[in-house]
Amino acid sequence: MTETLLLLILAIALGWPLGLYLARVMRGDRSRMDALFGWIERPIYKALGTDPQRGMTWRGYAKAFAWSNLVVGLVVWVQFMTQAWLPLNPDDIPNMRWDTALHTMVSFLTNTNQQHYSGQAQLSYLSQMVGIVGLQVVTPMMGLAVVVATLRGLFGGRGDAKAAASRDGEDRDLGNYWADVTRATVRFMLPLCLVWSLLLTWQGVPSTLQAGPVAAPIDASAEMKEQKIPVGPVAPMVAAKQLGSNGGGWYGPNSAVPLENPTPLSNLIEMLGIVLIPIAITFMVGPLVGRKRLTAMVFGTMLLMSVASTGLSLWSEAHSSTTADIALMEGKEVRLGAESSALWSSITTQVNNGSVNAMHDSLAPITGGMAMVNMLINSIWGGIGCGLQQFLVYLLLSVFLAGLMTGRTPELFGRKIEAPEVRLLALLILLQPMVVLGFSAVTLAFPSITGNSNPGFHGISQVFYEYTSAFANNGSGFEGLGDATYWWNLSCAVVLALGRFPAMIVPLAVAGLLARKRVAPESAGTLHVETPTFALTLVAVIVILTVLQFKPALVLGPIAEHLTFYSAAAATP
Repeated sequence: MTETLLLLILAIALGWPLGLYLARVMRGDRSRMDALFGWIERPIYKALGTDPQRGMTWRGYAKAFAWSNLVVGLVVWVQFMTQAWLPLNPDDIPNMRWDTALHTMVSFLTNTNQQHYSGQAQLSYLSQMVGIVGLQVVTPMMGLAVVVATLRGLFGGRGDAKAAASRDGEDRDLGNYWADVTRATVRFMLPLCLVWSLLLTWQGVPSTLQAGPVAAPIDASAEMKEQKIPVGPVAPMVAAKQLGSNGGGWYGPNSAVPLENPTPLSNLIEMLGIVLIPIAITFMVGPLVGRKRLTAMVFGTMLLMSVASTGLSLWSEAHSSTTADIALMEGKEVRLGAESSALWSSITTQVNNGSVNAMHDSLAPITGGMAMVNMLINSIWGGIGCGLQQFLVYLLLSVFLAGLMTGRTPELFGRKIEAPEVRLLALLILLQPMVVLGFSAVTLAFPSITGNSNPGFHGISQVFYEYTSAFANNGSGFEGLGDATYWWNLSCAVVLALGRFPAMIVPLAVAGLLARKRVAPESAGTLHVETPTFALTLVAVIVILTVLQFKPALVLGPIAEHLTFYSAAAATP
């Protein structure tokens, strides 16, 4: 409990000033560091052939987002398939198989970092440093840029607000995509990654370009005569994986490996990195749009859901009757303990991070179930940009439903929410169960492609968790699943893309449509969203739209498994 409270206090204390700074960066305010950052940014704008002052409509912004992902994705895919012939490969790592390379590329391109490979054995230093870490730095900032453009659209776009309010039916300026991504990367993400990598190196996380040392096994009866210890520039990657809501580790077992997470302090630093920027983004909202009370509503709603989820996870893992089962300690680091494992599993799925310091396959059933619920909601804190983007979807739908229930015209910040916007939002909400449940059903129907190690209730959870994690752009998984196959690689690549790009572009389109409308003056009938009452309504809508529609899958998986453990514990004399 002490670790949980310390983590929350540090995240809020650091997230608040970072959020204020991030708002200034995304507004393009002048800074004393403009000379330094401008020296870095100007060549980038020149290479991209863009004028950072030139705005874009929502269509132009979405097109730039899509093209940047396509080009970067193709380059990285080719790199993974040719890494054996490229430099910085002292361990002679072979080329990746095309389907594994495709899944890996799509996974990191979508800011998911779902891994069907072990990084220390299947990726060269160059692939880790350029392909993996490059995407871990850039893709979160792409998501941040899109959500900032969406927020601008909800408030009429950039420029003169009064002039914009007087024009009806014209597309608005939502900002420049290339400038937003560049400024966020250069002025915010990279400096923060530098600080975090130094902290982790201080704690003993490897940071070298030399090949790993060779050691003789202590057990003389072991079948191998020597063991090669995999190292590399691990600390910079771990910094990017945690701060960028990425989660993909240098090593296959991720932060459960002592080299990647050597001390209790490194464990706290890495957990703080998971939640820091998502919390900072909630503090960015108010200053960015000029409504401080909006920050309070967003932060308060997310905090309420986070506390409820984390509390249930900690109880289930460390204090419930099922904790007596010794089988649940398999896959957990005894040096960290079950409670720290539960805390990490909770925040990593609340934030779409996906990194682990224990194998989620070994979590208590309710803890694993809460991890699934966190990913189904996908906006408790959420990934960088995409979490707030999903929160805005729930916000818009809650305003629409509240308007229907009270007989008021549904409108948000003075702009009416009408049929075209609701149809787009409904399509986005229906996409999740269609994709996750559809792929889970097909996979479970054919045992030859399932590859799960547990045919019972837990086997259902393994498959459902994998597709839920892919769609939520989280990346964590229940180990024991044979997922390095053509089916899993290709099906998950499709789910990864469907979970990322519609969720980013559709709210941007809705904001673009709303920005074109005239602003209605506030009246006695105006629905105020920045109130505790509406926040509770919003939480209820989130629970109804996500948790309840997946209740059958949760009952067949973690709930049934928990009851099995509970019955066994009750029957034990």
